[in-house]
Amino acid sequence: MIIRPSFICGRAEISRCDDIKYAPTGWLCHPDRLANIGFACLGHRDVWIFRARPLPNGRSCRHNVAMMLINRNYRLLWAGQLVSQIGDFAFATTLSLWVGQVLLAGKPYAPAAASALIGIVAIGTLAVGPIAGVFVDRWDRRRTMLVADLVRVALIGALTVVAFLPNGTLPDAGVLVAVYVTVLLATAAAQFFNPARFALIGDVVKPGERARASGIGQATQAIAIIAGPPLAAPVLFVVGVRWALLLNTLSFLASFVAVRAVRVRAAASVPVATPGLAGVRAEFIAGLRLVTGSRAVTALMVTVALVTVGADALNTLNVFFVTDNLHADASWYGTLEMALGCGLIAGALLATRMVGRLGAARTFSLGLLLTGLGLVFYSRLGSLGPSLITLAVVGIPLAAVNTALTPVLLASVPQSHLGRVISVINPVQQLGALLGVSGAGWLASTALRDFHVDIAGIQFGRIDTIFTAAGLLVVAGGLYASMALRSTDHNQELMLQKR
Repeated sequence: MIIRPSFICGRAEISRCDDIKYAPTGWLCHPDRLANIGFACLGHRDVWIFRARPLPNGRSCRHNVAMMLINRNYRLLWAGQLVSQIGDFAFATTLSLWVGQVLLAGKPYAPAAASALIGIVAIGTLAVGPIAGVFVDRWDRRRTMLVADLVRVALIGALTVVAFLPNGTLPDAGVLVAVYVTVLLATAAAQFFNPARFALIGDVVKPGERARASGIGQATQAIAIIAGPPLAAPVLFVVGVRWALLLNTLSFLASFVAVRAVRVRAAASVPVATPGLAGVRAEFIAGLRLVTGSRAVTALMVTVALVTVGADALNTLNVFFVTDNLHADASWYGTLEMALGCGLIAGALLATRMVGRLGAARTFSLGLLLTGLGLVFYSRLGSLGPSLITLAVVGIPLAAVNTALTPVLLASVPQSHLGRVISVINPVQQLGALLGVSGAGWLASTALRDFHVDIAGIQFGRIDTIFTAAGLLVVAGGLYASMALRSTDHNQELMLQKR
C-alpha cells in the first residue's frame, strides 16, 4: 500500500514516505499524537505508519482554509472583490431608491428618472469599454486597478458631500445631474478596472487553478447579489442616503488597500505594447481580429450574448410572472431572487469539480443546456413552492457556466490581448442585456399583451411564452457552444502538459 505525501489539517503533516514502520491491523493513531508518533493509514489488511513533523510556524486548519483561496495575491484580490461588489450592488439599489422614492418622491417622472440609471450604465459601458481594453493591455494592470479605485472613491465621495448638504442647497435637478454624472464616470472607471482585474488573475493564478479561482469569484458575486440589495433599503431609510454613499466610498477604498498589497512581477503586470497613441487604432483592430478570428472567443461572445438576452428577459418580467402565473404577492419576488442566489453559490462551489472532470468547455456547454431547460421548466410552473426550488436548481448550472467561462477564455487569449478581448465581450453583453430588457418589455406590453393559446392542453400566456423563448435561446447557445468549443479542452490539456 503506497500513500503519497499530503497536507494534514491538524498539528502535523506527512514529511516523507520512507522509513515506514509496520503496525498490526487495528492500531490507530489519534490526530493529537501525530507530532510524536506519526500518521496511521488503515489499508486492506495492514496499517502503515508514516513519520510526521510539526507544521511550521504553528500553522493549523486555518492554514488549510487560507490555501483554499489559492495564494496570497489571489486572496487579496478576492477580499477586494467581496467588499467592492457588495458595495456596488448596494450602491445601485441605493441610487434607484433615492432617486425614485426620496429625491423625486411623488413626481410623475420619478420612474423614468430612476430607470435612466440603467441607460447611463449602458452608455458608459458601450462608449468606453472597447477603447479601454487597449489601454489596459498597455498599462500596468495593478496600477490601473488602483487608479480606477481612487477615481471611484473621489466620484462617490463627491456625491456623498452633495448628499450631506442641507436640503434645498441644490435644486432637485442639480442633484439628479450629479447622480447621473457620477454613475457615468464610475461606469467608465469600471471599464478599466474589470478587464485589468481579469487579466491580473490570469497572472497570479496558475492554469490548473483557474477554474477554482473562477468558482470562488462566482460564489463571491452571488453572495454580493444576495447581501448587497437587501442591505441598501434599511441603510437608506434608517441612517439616510449620505451614510449609504459613504459606506460605498469606503468599500472602494478597501478594494484599493487590498489591490495595493498584491505583489506581482513587473514582467507579468506590464504587457508589451506599442508606445504612443499612434498605435491605439492598430491595437484595437488587432483585438477585434483576435475576437473574430478565434473560434473559441467568437463562440464565447455569441453564447454570452444569447444567455444575457434570455437572463435579462427573465429579470425584467419575473415580478409579473410572480403575480400573473404563480398567483403570489409581488413581495415574493425578492425571495425568488434569493433562491437563485443560493443556487449560484452552491453551483460555484461544485463547478470546480465539474471542470476538473469534464473540462471547462464541456462544463460551459452542458451548463448552458441545463440552464436553458431549467428556464423552460420554470416557465410552465404555476405555484410558488416549486418555483423557488426550480430557480435554486437552475442557479447551479448557471454558476457552472460563469465559472467555466474564465479558464476557457484565459486559455484561448494571449495575456497581451486579454484587456481588449474582455472590453469587446463586455459591451456585447451589455447590448444583449438592453435587447433582453427592451424586447421582453415590448413583447409583454404590445405584441403579446393579450396573448393566450392552448396547445395540446398546455396553456401559454404572454409572460410564460417569453420565458419559454428565453430558455430555448439559452439551449441554442449551449448547442452552438458544444460544437464550437469541441476541441478546446483537448488543446488546453496539451498546453498544460507542455508547461
